[in-house]
Amino acid sequence: METVQFVVGIFGNVIALFLFLAPTITFKRIISHKGTERFSGVPYVMTLLNCLLSAWYGLPFVSENNLLVSTTNGTGVAIELIYVAIFLIYAPKREKAKIFGIFSFVVLVFSIVASVSLLALEAGNTRALFCGLAASIFSIIMYASPLSIMKTVIKTKSVEFMPFFLSLFVFLCGTSGFVYGLLGRDPFVAVPNGLGCGLGVAQLILYFIYRDNRGATATIESIEIEHGETGLPQENKDQSQSNVSDQAQVDRLEHVVV
Repeated sequence: METVQFVVGIFGNVIALFLFLAPTITFKRIISHKGTERFSGVPYVMTLLNCLLSAWYGLPFVSENNLLVSTTNGTGVAIELIYVAIFLIYAPKREKAKIFGIFSFVVLVFSIVASVSLLALEAGNTRALFCGLAASIFSIIMYASPLSIMKTVIKTKSVEFMPFFLSLFVFLCGTSGFVYGLLGRDPFVAVPNGLGCGLGVAQLILYFIYRDNRGATATIESIEIEHGETGLPQENKDQSQSNVSDQAQVDRLEHVVV
């Protein structure tokens, strides 16, 4: 049984690495356009917190036989820090302040959990229970954080801002983590990853429902509304529509190249 769990753990590590790297296409677009558009930075900050707490939980002096959990999530910490930094550079001021506030919260929560587990709790079941519970809670929050973008997909009927590979690897990572937790009889690994598997399925269903819509129409309508509210002249609206259409064509070409 331990051998099977180890193999599943290795498979989960590989899938998790792909999950962490999946947003590189999104961030390539952000850097290229010098803006975050409608992409949300919340999932990346919450993933950072999940990785920090999970990596801490997997350390030998916190819980036994979970070193693979630490190696995977330690790698995730480094990658997510890069994503958050890029988002903070290119996000609008209001969004930047929001993400920085959440990032500060992440640092505070991790510092509290690490300090309490080391200074107030003895090594053994109590420390593992405390750290495992904290990691589970924020793993669930991490998996639930894309719900806001799923709402956007339903509202705009477009998957432009919900990348397919990110949704796919959320599903695969959640599934492998769920199986790994079941084999190791570790509810702190199995429960949040089981939820992640379910949310991954929901994202994939949404993607296949709206996959033919790449957001050009929804974006044009959004711009029309915004310009109508601010009283911009019609000729500026027409120019904005033209620019959006041109950008949509470029985005389609990028998807084909990728």
